[in-house]
Amino acid sequence: MPRCSWSGLLIGILFSTATAGDPGPSERGTVQFRLLGNQKNIPDRYRLEEHSFDYEMAWKGDQADSSVAVYRVRFPSPVTSACPENNTIHAEYYRPKGNGPFPGVIVLDITAGDQRLSRIIAHCLAQNKVAALFVQMAYYGPRRPPGSRLRLLSPNIPFTIEAVRQTVLDIRRATAWLEARPEVDSHRLGIHGTSLGSMIGALAAEMEPKLSRVSLALGGGGLVDAFYDHPRAAPYRKVWEALGGTKQRVAQVLAPVDPITCAGNLKGRRVLMVAGKRDEIVPPSATEALWRAAGEPKIIWYDCTHYGAALYMGAILNEVVRLFTSE
Repeated sequence: MPRCSWSGLLIGILFSTATAGDPGPSERGTVQFRLLGNQKNIPDRYRLEEHSFDYEMAWKGDQADSSVAVYRVRFPSPVTSACPENNTIHAEYYRPKGNGPFPGVIVLDITAGDQRLSRIIAHCLAQNKVAALFVQMAYYGPRRPPGSRLRLLSPNIPFTIEAVRQTVLDIRRATAWLEARPEVDSHRLGIHGTSLGSMIGALAAEMEPKLSRVSLALGGGGLVDAFYDHPRAAPYRKVWEALGGTKQRVAQVLAPVDPITCAGNLKGRRVLMVAGKRDEIVPPSATEALWRAAGEPKIIWYDCTHYGAALYMGAILNEVVRLFTSE
């Protein structure tokens, strides 16, 4: 049975950064990015050719229960933005103790994440013998210059679209890094995202066929229909319309970053969707739209709001662990 009890979550909250211990190994190396099949179902903007890239990995510490070692990982983004800090991918690797082979999962953060939730999720996965790589999205964490107002999501739609593209390509490269790890089962790779991370995770999985298991919590698709008239979208909508934009035009512009556009690529994968019946941030209609487009995979509804899903965190993580540890 998965070990994601409330006591385990409390440990993750209290010790979301690793504790001191015997220094683990640091390493540098080169990873080969190889394609799985052709890219005919992947739009040009999300394609990568086969290539190699260098990485650095340094020990950060052991988690409090000593069953998980944490490493800082860095490698270059395949995209060069105007912000130098953003062009290095920063990640934290939660490696279960033992030889493996372990399933490998990429973990993505929430919109306003302080990184704690993703660290809790990665710790829980690693406790259950799943190697977890928490990847910082574009302009998150150390990828944002100190004091900068740059964010992945912005009223500047072209900027946001390019930041999403960069993050998706970063995740494709991160998948290759996980695939190359000797302790990871290269045939059992997946991705988990929550809220914004869920939408980016769905999009990335659509573009990277190696991610055969996909966990999407509190996300959806059909972005324009779901969010154009949403109160929280008002500041962005006003700027857009002041520049002469329309709902139809924004739907065309955002299609490349809407998970629903290529959701058919998820059919045949092991997909888990988790949603709130009273979600005030991601409307249930958006979740249902993505669910239908993805081939109606397993979906679990909780009677909660977006933030109220925290009350079900233990149950949700148990379902996530089951997805990634199942044969």
